[in-house]
Amino acid sequence: MELDDGAVNDLVSLGLSGYEARVYLALVTRESYTAAQVARAAHVPRQRVYDVLDALVRRRLAIPRPGRVAAFSAVSPELAVSRLMALQRESLKRLDQASTALAAALTPLWTAGQTHTDPLDYIEVLRDPKAIAERFASIQAQAAHELLSFCKPPFVAPAANTEGIRTVRRLRRAGGTARAVYTHDALGDADVLENVRRFGEAGEESRFVPELPLKLVVADASLVLCDMPDPMAGTGATTALFIEHPALAVCLRMSFLAVWDQAGTVAELT
Repeated sequence: MELDDGAVNDLVSLGLSGYEARVYLALVTRESYTAAQVARAAHVPRQRVYDVLDALVRRRLAIPRPGRVAAFSAVSPELAVSRLMALQRESLKRLDQASTALAAALTPLWTAGQTHTDPLDYIEVLRDPKAIAERFASIQAQAAHELLSFCKPPFVAPAANTEGIRTVRRLRRAGGTARAVYTHDALGDADVLENVRRFGEAGEESRFVPELPLKLVVADASLVLCDMPDPMAGTGATTALFIEHPALAVCLRMSFLAVWDQAGTVAELT
């Protein structure tokens, strides 16, 4: 069975992965399919189809049919599209709330950093790319329990971030956590995906969202490094803020977790 590439792309734009879109489109053509049948019809690897079907059932786009051999049916396209749109609206709403919270938390600090001759001792303003990269490496080295990151291009640290990989391994050995959220455009960048894979092997958890408001690192709910694109300094100009402020770090950690909860894994999106 030939699947309509346009329909596949439309479903992907509504939040499904490529495999999920292909399996759903195959399911709508018959009353029900077994997992093996739909894998062949949708041209999806047999070892992946069970995870894909589980994802469609969780999204309430497919219905399991118990029997000697389990089968699956698609919900009506009208209902499926309605549910996908509802999920997209909710995701955008939460991302908007997280972005608003970030802006509200950072704006007073940004203003203080620009208007005070003597910077507050818990804020360091960085404009040199080398200094930003060094501060990023310092935060990684200081992290003892948790390291959370929003990752979007352009990347300050090199792709072969061996220090970062050692940090992730150290955190995991100590029972800590390392999590990173990437933008969807990373899925089309082989170098970035290789970096994600290497960090994943070290123990980092990664997820993906359509957009991120800025690059951000939060270590141990106390140290923060974030970029602040400067529209007055021209395209590509960025000022980074290093902040040692537990209250702000906790606020940004909550924002990170709100985005994390709505993000998808690479398996769900490919």
